[in-house]
Amino acid sequence: MLLKQICGVMAGSLLLLSSFSCERTPRQGADLPVSTDTSFRQNYVPAPEWAQNASIYEVNVRQFSSEGTFKAIEAQLTRLREMGVDILWLMPIHPISNEKKRGTYGNPYAVADYKGIDPAYGTMGDFKALVKQAHDLGMHVIMDWVPNHTGLSHPWVKEHPDWYTKINGKKTPPINETGSITERPDVVELNYKNAGLRKAMIDAMEFWVRECDVDGYRCEVAGYVPNDFWGELRPHLDRIKPVFMLAEWEDDPEHFKKCFNMNYGFSLHHLMQQIAKGKAPATAIDSLLIRNHRRFPKWYFQMHFIQNHDQNAWVGTGAELFGNGVDAFTVLAFTLDGMPLVYNGMEANLSKRLKFYEKDPIYWGNYYKSDFYKTLLTLKHRNQALWNGLAGGTAIKIPTEKDDKVYAFFRQKENDRVIVIVNLSPTPQTVRLNGDGYEGIYTEVFSRQPAELRNSLTFALKPWEYKVYTN
Repeated sequence: MLLKQICGVMAGSLLLLSSFSCERTPRQGADLPVSTDTSFRQNYVPAPEWAQNASIYEVNVRQFSSEGTFKAIEAQLTRLREMGVDILWLMPIHPISNEKKRGTYGNPYAVADYKGIDPAYGTMGDFKALVKQAHDLGMHVIMDWVPNHTGLSHPWVKEHPDWYTKINGKKTPPINETGSITERPDVVELNYKNAGLRKAMIDAMEFWVRECDVDGYRCEVAGYVPNDFWGELRPHLDRIKPVFMLAEWEDDPEHFKKCFNMNYGFSLHHLMQQIAKGKAPATAIDSLLIRNHRRFPKWYFQMHFIQNHDQNAWVGTGAELFGNGVDAFTVLAFTLDGMPLVYNGMEANLSKRLKFYEKDPIYWGNYYKSDFYKTLLTLKHRNQALWNGLAGGTAIKIPTEKDDKVYAFFRQKENDRVIVIVNLSPTPQTVRLNGDGYEGIYTEVFSRQPAELRNSLTFALKPWEYKVYTN
């Protein structure tokens, strides 16, 4: 997704903020309205069991190493597994279209062959070896898929011109949700009214599951593709093996009923940026959670992130977007309902915007933030309260009398419980916990110190300080 599209999502999030003030703050979990959808069993698309407590890690194959190869990724798998990574999401691995190529190396989202591999990354054998090694370590691999458009060099452009959208008889770059033509000169939009295209796309997506044993897909601009195609696709893939599907989209609840197990938490991401800049209160999170529970089916969950390839390349690094509060917002994103994403390099405190069309390797150093992420991801594995979707617990607000600056909540599933208290401001805050349902003896996961938490307990928090407690 290009900068223009990202800015459109941010604008939508800002419009959403304007309505937050009229919604009340929930005190207890019962105040969070759950979808009244009565077609649960008919429409529920279950995720594989291995995804219930999983985290996801995005690999920018070109920039992950100086070599930019599958073998270089494979050499890091043990380190990633020890950090707590479960799902590897690889950015597109296909050959890149040369016609109207951007930059020196081209746009990985301008696909020239859905069944091919970019030779810069290695061979088909190298890719299969990477997937097998990941599986041997207990990890899973999903591919980045670009279903809405192809590069201009794709064979379909000449062999099947009727498979493409045309305006005034000419193929067009992708058309966005507002009906505007996007500024993407190196790609042309596919037309899903054509049955032949649908059959070929399903065949290509089956190929990687069947031949390379991949575990699912992250689907680029999933909302640009008709929902009935997604409903047609999913059974074909699941007949080969149960897959995990991530939609790069947020605003279509039907995705969860047709094909997808997870979508993007764009709204939370942009809201956190606004809070970091002092442009929104922390209480706005409550209104967003209420809205999500109202609009999505009860089995939904989202991917929460501080960085991904789009945000990093086109908008800013974690420090640029969140300032000194980047760790505080990471803790929040990794403990609220949903699956956390680590973008490659974050464990080395990625401090630059990785170039999109050029070679620009990550500087890894000593991975000095690896323990920070390992602590959060290990907690997610072990404490069922933090599991994904129906497997985990819903976030229940803990009022603090400083709710505009401090966000506190607990999640509980069975006998497992986690309490999170985060100062989302650049100033010290003294808070008092209110409410009930969370009392008990805990261990703070970063300091490993024991603590008893109860109603009326007072905390003094430093700027951007966070505390995470587990029982």
